[in-house]
Formats: sequence, structure tokens, C-alpha cells
Amino acid sequence: MTMMLVFFMFVTESATEKLCPLRASIDVLEGEYFFLCYPESRQEHFQEEAYTINWYKENAGKQQLIKETRGIVPQKNSLEFWPAELSDSGNYSVIHSNGKQNFTIQKWTLNVLERNKSSCFNKNHLTTEIKNAGTGHSLKCSDLSINENYSITWYKDCKNYENETGRELDFKTLTMQHSGIYTCKILISHEGKIYQSTNTIKLVVEEDAPEAVTLEIVGHNEEIETEIGKEEILNCTGFLGYYMQEDASLYWLINQTFPEKCSGIPENEPSICEEELKKLQLGNKFYVTRLLRIKKVTEEDMHHNFTCMLQADERTQIKIVKLKKGNTRDLPVHIFTTGMVLAVLLPCVAVAVVLVCVMFRVEVVLFYRNICRRDDTVGDGKEYDAFVSYLKDCISPTEEEREFALKILPMILEENFGYKLCIFERDVSPGGAVVDDIHSLIDRSRRLIVILSQNYVSNRAIYELESGLHKALVERKTKIILIEYMPISDYNFLPESLSLLPSKRVVKWKKDKSLPLNSRFWKNLRYLMPAKPTKINTKGHYSNLDLGSEGAQPQSEGCGFNAIV
Repeated sequence: MTMMLVFFMFVTESATEKLCPLRASIDVLEGEYFFLCYPESRQEHFQEEAYTINWYKENAGKQQLIKETRGIVPQKNSLEFWPAELSDSGNYSVIHSNGKQNFTIQKWTLNVLERNKSSCFNKNHLTTEIKNAGTGHSLKCSDLSINENYSITWYKDCKNYENETGRELDFKTLTMQHSGIYTCKILISHEGKIYQSTNTIKLVVEEDAPEAVTLEIVGHNEEIETEIGKEEILNCTGFLGYYMQEDASLYWLINQTFPEKCSGIPENEPSICEEELKKLQLGNKFYVTRLLRIKKVTEEDMHHNFTCMLQADERTQIKIVKLKKGNTRDLPVHIFTTGMVLAVLLPCVAVAVVLVCVMFRVEVVLFYRNICRRDDTVGDGKEYDAFVSYLKDCISPTEEEREFALKILPMILEENFGYKLCIFERDVSPGGAVVDDIHSLIDRSRRLIVILSQNYVSNRAIYELESGLHKALVERKTKIILIEYMPISDYNFLPESLSLLPSKRVVKWKKDKSLPLNSRFWKNLRYLMPAKPTKINTKGHYSNLDLGSEGAQPQSEGCGFNAIV
């Protein structure tokens, strides 16, 4: 037993940088071998002094030290489960102590999923790989390093697949017949018992390979309406094709002159500066993007040519952006003139009004929309006011989130405020092509509402968010609204390209405090939704609505940001 664990620790430590899961939330199937670990590099600065490593599990809000049992074995840099059981779900942490101080090295939320008794895999515990017919590909079994007493068996749609026993399943030329759900099962011998660890991959082979493309700048030459003294951020995005070209360069010129680089320190920024180049991937397409920041637009800027240049493979594409004076849309001219007169005659009153408008900007805008009966939805060709994306492809620890997405949100926004929402499980008949349906529905929606929780990770949810990001960043057709349904301390599970949005808007749900129709939550959400005239009854309350005795009945199986508070 001791020799085997020493060997196992040696194999594990030799690849911890690659193998150790750094995600905040991890899913594993019940009855399978699993281990938590952290990269050895995280403890390098502890090597010069005597220290101890202890593993803890949160129990009733308190950290409880994990002691070795027959099923759970704590090691120096790993915590082994022989095997993982449903009761092992919870929050784990590993803590370093030198006798004087304690340091938390890493934390995890472990979700042990129930095994599907009628299938060789759990549909909530798989990854999806989309490939093109005619190309070669390899499916890789789990990177989990194990001792020498193991065997591997591959299955396709739960049937033994051609007696394959290798760690990789190679396809020299993919065809449509190769599409399916592949499961590799690793059998491990440990203390006279056999344990297993499975890895399931859904392989989707598309019939048509991507068309041959050349690099291009997204969008055409354009004129942007602005105002003197206003901050403007010019975004230039270049499409590189279906692989990242490392030699691609994207930069701005101002009348054939290179702008200064942004320093990252607001008070030291030049009046016009260029940010660092960012590379991003949306689906199977690769882009580069760079922002040009104009701190305050001047009269001189109105006469400049702001040129974006994309270069790769000895080819060059350009896009020219010009600024022009535009009219203020939110406030009519006579209201602005009256305000200026009042500011001159009554400066103290003007200052007070400005402070009130800043503090109650949401109420002011909503009041203005209601008085003017403003409607931003006329003639834009959109069918829905918002597409709702929420956690649905994995087991959720609570039904409250699904009730919020499927019942509370549509009941309030549709029945009380006149909006039309698109909810996939409610509005789309089953049997269609899910990816195509989602892409089309987001394209026909004015907003993408993303209901975030710590468990917002699934193939379809992330695809919906990435499609919305493509619409917001590249096509500029859809605006994204984030609803923080549960407090989130770490946004690292979201795509990095989300940081490229000009404004990161988050509305926080505060349970009972947010239930009344006239609460801050619904006001903030309406503020971010498109202006639309409607008769509003703000005396209602969610608890007074007829929801039925059993709560929400969804139709399908389910399982920093600058916040507006």
C-alpha cells in the first residue's frame, strides 16, 4: 500500500501543472476514483521553512479537518477519493500552516453527480467537440495519471468500440458516421478492489468544412456621431479565419501617425491612446481586436482620419473611422436650453439637480421614457426583446434559479412591463437543431439576459454567451445584461472576451428584497432593456402573484464588473 501511494504521488507531482484542476467548480460522477490537487508551483515559496498541509471540508459553515478514512485519503498535495460518493459534494480547501500563520492555497466546489443507471454515461458530465468531415482527429481519454495497474476500454454510444484500449482514439479521416458519444473507461486496481474513472466526449462531425477565407476587418468605413468633450472608444476587430495567425498585426493610425500607448493609469493617460492587442476565439473563428481611447473629443478630432490597419501574410486591410457632431438623443433641445439657463441663474439649484440625476439616474430615465412614450423597438426587425440564458444542462443544487428564469422573470417582464422574452425551453419545440436555433433566436433578440450563478458552466450556456458576445463585439447588434442570481466572488469561469464590452453591466438579485415590482432590481433591469411604452402597475409583489402551490414547473430537464445596485 505505501509503495503504491508513493509511486502514485510521484506520477501525480510530475504532471501537476497540467493535471491539477484550477477551476472553482468541478463535477465528478459518483462511484468513481477522483482526486483534488494543486500545482506544485503554488507551494514553492513555502519550501524554505517547516510547514504542514491540511485539507478541509466546509460543514455547516465551519471548516472541518479531513482525516484519512477508507474512502478519502489526504496526501501532501492531493486529496484522493476511493471512490467519490454523493455525500462528498461540498466546498473543499487546502491550507498551509507554519505554526504561526495559516494560508489558504486553493479552494474548490466539488459536485458529485448521480450515475445514470440505464446508461454508461451521464449527459450532464460530458464535453463536446465539433470537427469537420475530411480532417484527422484524436479523442483523448482523461489526462488523469494513474499507477500501472489499469486498463482502458472505449465505447461508442455505450457499445464496445472496435476493441480499442489506447489512451487516444485516432481518426485519420472523419466522416459523418463518426459522430456519436464516446466514453473511455479506466479500470484501476487498488487494495484488491477495482475502481473506475470515465471520460465522455460528444463528437459532432459537420458535413461541410469551413470555406476558404481571407483576413478582413469586420465592418466598413464609418462615421460616428459624438459630442465635444465626450469620451469615445473606437473598436477595430480583424477576422483571421479558422486558426490564429501569429504574425497578424492590428494597429491604429491618426492621420498616418501612430498614437501613444495607453499606460493603464487614468491620470497619466494621453488624450488619445491605443490599448494592447487582444486575441480571442468565438466558436471556431479567430479574431484580433484593439481599442483606441479618446479621453475628450475636441473640435480638431472631427477633422481627423482614424485608420485601423490589419496585416497578415503580406496582405493589408484598412478601415477608416471619422467623428461627426450629433444630436443628443435622450434630452430634447428645449429641455437642455432650459437647464443651461437655470444653471446660470440658479447655480446652487443646478448642482442639486445634477446630484439628484446622478444618484437617481435610473428613475430619471424611466420617468423620461414613460412621459415621452419612447419606443426603441419600432422598425428594428427584431422579434424578441430579450433571449434568456441560464443554467440548464447540469444538475443545480437548488430549484430556485430555474424558477426565477422560467417563471418569475417572464411573469414580471412580460405580464407587468410588456416585454416579450425568448426562453428556449418554453418557446422552442423540441427536435430542432439546438445550435442553429440558439444562434437564430439570439440574432432576433434585442438583448441577451444571462442569469449568472457559480454553476453557470455548460456547453449550451457557454455557447449562448459566446454567441451573444459575437453579436455584441463583432456585429454590434445585441447588448448583454448579466443578472447575478447568486453572489459570485470569482468571474474567471466566464470567457475572457467578456472584458472587451464597453460597459460591463450586472444587476444583482437580492431575493425577497428584489421581489416587489418597484424594487431597485426591476428598475435597473428595465433601465438596461430597450425603451418600450407600457402600462405599469408597480403595486404588485411576486408573493401576491398566482404561482401555484408547487412553484415553477419547467418544461425541460435541468439540472471586475461595474454592478448596478
